[in-house]
Amino acid sequence: MDIMGSAKRPIKLVLADDHQLFREGVKRILNMESDLEVVGECGDGIQVLELCNTLNPDIVLMDINMPIENGVVATEKLKDIFPDIKVIILSIHDDESYVFETLRKGASGYLLKDMEAESLINAIRSVVAGHAYIHPKVTGKLINQLRRMTYLDEQGVAGSGAASKEAGVKYVHMDNSPLTRREAEVLRLMAEGKSNKMIGEFLYISEKTVKNHVSSILQKMEVDDRTQAVIIAIKNGWVTL
Repeated sequence: MDIMGSAKRPIKLVLADDHQLFREGVKRILNMESDLEVVGECGDGIQVLELCNTLNPDIVLMDINMPIENGVVATEKLKDIFPDIKVIILSIHDDESYVFETLRKGASGYLLKDMEAESLINAIRSVVAGHAYIHPKVTGKLINQLRRMTYLDEQGVAGSGAASKEAGVKYVHMDNSPLTRREAEVLRLMAEGKSNKMIGEFLYISEKTVKNHVSSILQKMEVDDRTQAVIIAIKNGWVTL
């Protein structure tokens, strides 16, 4: 028996992009899938909020460059009003600054418009399942930026906004972090691109202990890998450039 069940409703999507031909192409591709349905489309950030209020979609595919109100501003407003609706940015820009900014505003994914149809569909399903999805072409740039980031301990440093003397990165308040002080240290070193062995040597602990800390970090943050952990940290405001 099909555990999905024939009665399960499709994933409802709204497309927000000011190019009608692009919207038509994406809509045609998505509506060919039995579990996906485009229920609305619009060309600016104001209209997307109105559609979400009326249609209550599961996902909004959001362009960045739109008239009246751009996708970054629209994403922030949308997540504030409709926190359960997930936003995936679909853009021509592969600059990591756009990725960071939209993730901070609440987006769950960042895709490029030149991606294949199958990858777009898989990304949508992944985000609906609760995962973050970043286009492979910008992942490398994202990781390079993450390596320059640092983390505070589980309580943060009250009133601290000063830059680290060692790395030139900013400390960030982490009142809402589920991590212990040691886990925060491990996560900071993970973000810098260090392997488990290198982390162990840096902290004077065994590689096995590092692995245990990494497993605990992923479990507490409810993610599957290191990159997703750092992305969640960005969205929660625990890290900054």
